[in-house]
Amino acid sequence: MKKYKHITDSDRMAIEHALRERLSLKRIAAKIGKHHSTVAREIRGRSVVSDKGAALRVTNRCAERLTCRTAQLCADRPDCLRHCAACPRCNAVCKDFREEHCASLGRPPYVCNGCAREHACTLRKRYYLHRPAHANYLDILTGSREGANITQEGLLALDALVSPLVRKGQSVHHALANNPNLFDVHEKTVYRYIAGGLLSAKNGDMPRVCSLKPRRRKPVEHKIDTKCRIGRTHADFRAFMEANPGTPVTEMDTVIGRVGGKCLLTLQSVGTGLMLAFLRGRNDAQSVIGAFASLWDAAGAGRDGGELFRRAFPVLLTDNGSEFSNPLALETAPDGAPRSRVFYCDPCAAWQKAHVERNHEFLRLIRPKGTDFDSLTQQDVNTALSHINSYTRPALNDRAPFDLFTFLYGGQMLERLGIRRIPANEILLKPSLIG
Repeated sequence: MKKYKHITDSDRMAIEHALRERLSLKRIAAKIGKHHSTVAREIRGRSVVSDKGAALRVTNRCAERLTCRTAQLCADRPDCLRHCAACPRCNAVCKDFREEHCASLGRPPYVCNGCAREHACTLRKRYYLHRPAHANYLDILTGSREGANITQEGLLALDALVSPLVRKGQSVHHALANNPNLFDVHEKTVYRYIAGGLLSAKNGDMPRVCSLKPRRRKPVEHKIDTKCRIGRTHADFRAFMEANPGTPVTEMDTVIGRVGGKCLLTLQSVGTGLMLAFLRGRNDAQSVIGAFASLWDAAGAGRDGGELFRRAFPVLLTDNGSEFSNPLALETAPDGAPRSRVFYCDPCAAWQKAHVERNHEFLRLIRPKGTDFDSLTQQDVNTALSHINSYTRPALNDRAPFDLFTFLYGGQMLERLGIRRIPANEILLKPSLIG
């Protein structure tokens, strides 16, 4: 057998061809010099689902299709006399639909490659294809070597344990040494997380760290936890909105001034057109969490228990940036109660949050693309937002977003955020507004 363990692209191509030739897993394993269990895990883990039907046959995957005599389910063709089981729309409209799965997929070779009934089978299929299999392997290989290897739940738990102790003046070593059963990370790793801004504790809370000469190194980034998208995809968003019509939606995005410099977190209320923006020193998940803490306080959550926040921002739709890879912290109030639902657009589908993307044009009128945000303060950003949100829009029946938002939710939150109503003839959307 080969000395190295990883399966190569040529091995995967050999597996695909061997499956087409109906070779057994043991013969395939001997052919590429691997153990048959390795080949079995490769096929089961990297095979892809296919909706491919069969030529000249109706694609009906219902388990009762051979005995069902139901007719007129869709009721849009009164003259139709055939049974619904013979119609390609049957599976989509029948409330009793129960999909049948091929029993052969539960035993070797676990895929439809080389199956003698493939050309006539209408059930859902699985194929092992070397190109998507190798692409999946490369994604996992590179992803495992990027960022901090910790989940969003683990990061929140670590922050809750370490940061309060560090703020009390304790060193990381002291905190870990005296709480051995509460931590499962190395001391150096915690220092890297603090230096990278992943925890709420900062280097300034540790005097000795501040006295050391900083090393030149790439900032620590929190790895995008792919599991955070489970239950939060755009398909889940559409299903949620169908089940809860009329729920206010807020689109969220990041505006970059200079790579590595200050940036903006933008929130666009789809219904009212109001835009909020928070200046952040770094484009990371912790700064987004901090911005939401400011918004939570501005909404008066300490006085009304978060009722206004939950009414104004019940649903958040954003992209797949690493700064949004900790949705649990955004969805959860400081007391642990739920406050919002976070959903993600599909990859490379910025049009799914078109409102916030379009509204960035107003920001670029004041701060043109190519200029940084390093010299700005949050007060400058609030001034720009005051003018932008006072600008009337044809889509809002010639009303300003500021007026619609205050009509629905009151003006106290905007007042606390430093956003005010600008008279129509005094609105300025030029770089001279904030210098």
